[in-house]
Amino acid sequence: MKSKLLQNTCFILLCSCFFLCSSTWGKAAEASSQSLTADDLRCEYRVNPLGIDEREPRLSWTLLSTSRGQKQTAYQVIVSTRLEDLQADRGDAWDSQKVLSSDSIQVVYKGHPLASATRYYWKVRCWDKNDKPGSWSQPSWFETALLTSSDWSAKWINDGKHNPVVEDDFYKFDPAPLFRKEFSLTKPVKQARLYITGLGYYEASINGRRTGDSMLDPGWTNYSERVYYSTYDVTDQLQEGVNCLGVMLGNGWYNPLPLRMWGRRNLREHLPVGRPRMVAQLMVTYADGSTETIASDRDWKVTEGPILRNSIYLGEIYDARKQMKGWNQPGFDGASWQNAALANEPIGKLQAQPLEPIRVTTTIKPVEITEPEKGVYIVDMGQNFAGLASFEFDLERGTQVNLRYGELLHADGTLNPMTSVCGQIKGKRNDALESPPGVAWQNDVYFARGGGPETYTPRFTFHAFRYIEISGCPTEPALDQITGLRLNSDVKPVGTFACSNEMLNEIQKICQWTFLSNIFSVQSDCPHRERFGYGGDLINTNEAFMYNYDMANFYAKAVTDWDDAKLEDGMLTDTAPSVGIQYCGVGWAMPHPQTQLKLYQYYGDKRIIEQQYQTSKQWLDLVTKSTPTHIVSRGLSDHESLTERPAGPMVTPLYYQSAKMLAKMASLLGYNEDVEKYERLSENIKKAYNEKFVDVSSGQASPGTQASQSFALFSEILPEAQRPLAMEYLLNDIEKHDRHLTTGIFGTRYLLELLSQHDSGQVAYDIVNQKTFPSWGYMLENGATTLWEHWKENDNTFSHNHPMFGSVSQWFYNWLGGIQPHPDALGFDKIVIRPQMPKDLQWVECSYDSVRGKITSNWRKNSGTTTMQIEIPVNTVATVYLPCLDTEAIKESGQRIDQAEGVVFERIEKNAAIYRVESGRYEFSF
Repeated sequence: MKSKLLQNTCFILLCSCFFLCSSTWGKAAEASSQSLTADDLRCEYRVNPLGIDEREPRLSWTLLSTSRGQKQTAYQVIVSTRLEDLQADRGDAWDSQKVLSSDSIQVVYKGHPLASATRYYWKVRCWDKNDKPGSWSQPSWFETALLTSSDWSAKWINDGKHNPVVEDDFYKFDPAPLFRKEFSLTKPVKQARLYITGLGYYEASINGRRTGDSMLDPGWTNYSERVYYSTYDVTDQLQEGVNCLGVMLGNGWYNPLPLRMWGRRNLREHLPVGRPRMVAQLMVTYADGSTETIASDRDWKVTEGPILRNSIYLGEIYDARKQMKGWNQPGFDGASWQNAALANEPIGKLQAQPLEPIRVTTTIKPVEITEPEKGVYIVDMGQNFAGLASFEFDLERGTQVNLRYGELLHADGTLNPMTSVCGQIKGKRNDALESPPGVAWQNDVYFARGGGPETYTPRFTFHAFRYIEISGCPTEPALDQITGLRLNSDVKPVGTFACSNEMLNEIQKICQWTFLSNIFSVQSDCPHRERFGYGGDLINTNEAFMYNYDMANFYAKAVTDWDDAKLEDGMLTDTAPSVGIQYCGVGWAMPHPQTQLKLYQYYGDKRIIEQQYQTSKQWLDLVTKSTPTHIVSRGLSDHESLTERPAGPMVTPLYYQSAKMLAKMASLLGYNEDVEKYERLSENIKKAYNEKFVDVSSGQASPGTQASQSFALFSEILPEAQRPLAMEYLLNDIEKHDRHLTTGIFGTRYLLELLSQHDSGQVAYDIVNQKTFPSWGYMLENGATTLWEHWKENDNTFSHNHPMFGSVSQWFYNWLGGIQPHPDALGFDKIVIRPQMPKDLQWVECSYDSVRGKITSNWRKNSGTTTMQIEIPVNTVATVYLPCLDTEAIKESGQRIDQAEGVVFERIEKNAAIYRVESGRYEFSF
């Protein structure tokens, strides 16, 4: 007995040593010795943003304290245009004084009207739950861009050419234009800002040095509504005397080739199009306080550059022999260059780019080079990804190097590019460079300059690939001559997940690679074949994305894209920006309201609902008007499901969800009449659905598939009394399939969520843990490094880099880590910690950097005892589910749980004891 007691004591001590890296874990120090301090100051979700055009920007901060249950009861914000005034606690722009409020996110600036092109410094201090003030935070700042159209003196300019009339002529060489402007600075410069954009893409430089590190700028929008511009601090790039500003333009989404996608869809008929164009305004402040502006106009010079043709889909043709050394530096002889022309095509308003730019976020070295055919080399990057490859060559002048990209290889080791072919354009092969492609694969062509080593990195295209085919090189390239450049919108990682099951860790890894491959300012369905912002993919994976990355600005932009894309009557489209696709229906339009609610729940963004509510309302009212029976008869439902998926019984629950979402939004805004209207609508839909599609005797929701049962249960369109029987029907079907799923884009997310909610977490785990078809493990067993579009492997049609089945990553965070926002959360102020602990899983380590601070939920099983390590941010509260019914056996930091500070018992529910837990760090064992 003593020996067993000693063993148990040692075990508890070992667990403590394993979890507690410092004494900060466990019981907190006395509150009287601690203070509440503000940290991680952000403006519009960004740290020290350069160039914002919000007139009332929102300020946020996290709170630090080692005390449990600490809260902010008041705050004071000071904003000043002078750092020295801020340090002296003076705010010439705004001094909020002491505000009695717990708000620490989305605090709206209410000072003097902001001026354009001005830096504002700010800091904050907070009062704790005992009304004790903490120290001032470290200073932060934000800088405004150009707030009014009158601030712009620059003009849109282009090369003065006209686009072809005959479609085939678009494929002839049309070199990307180069623009340059020389100017003199006669006095020492104190500060300089460059406000610039170009359509479709641009790359800027000053005095031969590239400005910034953004790629494929600006982000894709509906250019007839808005065009994003960027702000750069170029003070250090300027010099006294003569300077030169250079800009190169690419086609991007503004001047696409007239490819006939799927044999019929020409993007030029659905997008705002025109000749590549640019606008730039360099504003210089001298040391003596005077200013000067250099703006784009007809005096700028333009000529053809070495990029002979560029396409976002087909790639780039680059002739290094046409490079002009020093073209973007002072003193270059540009006598043969022409004057720029004013660009007169209608264009939307200029707006400061609100989301993270696309950047190179990691580099990848190839793992192998083979030669399946003489003179044809296959480079294996070892990882499927989206971005570019950079090449080092040493070739004779004029050597033509052909570069093709793909996700797969044929059995003989040659490249198979077919899963990434644009729009299924797969006719007869045509290798001619100046004619429409027979097969629209991803391809770059490089003509060597000669005369020594040279480096080629494409500029105005991007690819998605694991393999590169190189032909035209007289000798085999070396591994160190090729570097993969992963590109994506540079969103900040915020989540971590790892567990004792290495296959699940691999699934999480391929989810992250897939997610980053599909955020190029728009969340796409795939990064090669289509690249469109489909609503179905967004709505089913946005929470998975948000657990892994800070998506606040990205998804606010996505909501705006949907608003910009709506049809004249207010109907929302299947994709945003719209590319003319309009057949998917309710499920592909509902991300507009749903993403707004997620931005509210995760980031506390109510402003987006205030701005976008009428658009969501107008859309749903149109759907209602066209659905007099309350049964939706058309539209996609569970795309890529392995079973039947009729519209009526499976889209109608999505319609029901939409009505419930509009009621929720109306409630948040205080629109009580609309709340009643949409609640009444939802009840009418519910009644019609149940009368038509539900068998009350068996629990079958037509047509009785895993997906249809999941749609009915997840949406809660079934009466509560019917749900247990419907759940039993679902579980029976899962067992019939040997614990394999048969679901598609919606059903997969719904299925895992439902099983975990209804005490069948082990079944959900067994589904995810499968290695045979259909499963994520099956993808891994067949060499996947990103997620497939279809459960079956495919070597001709379906993408191998598609995010829709990435909803499993959300399940990792929600149900294995157990971190969830409360349904009524405002920016994660209310947290649920509810991990499930399948029998085969020994430990999980999970964290999420919420807008209010880090949330941690780690657990480990050992010899019949489980230890949970929890961290709850200051100013929040959590509902914690401990899977132990014997409350007297539960310890917190080694003591009885009923004696633990910050922990209050609430209830026993099914298989868990539930506690209300204040902010702080805790260790539970049971």
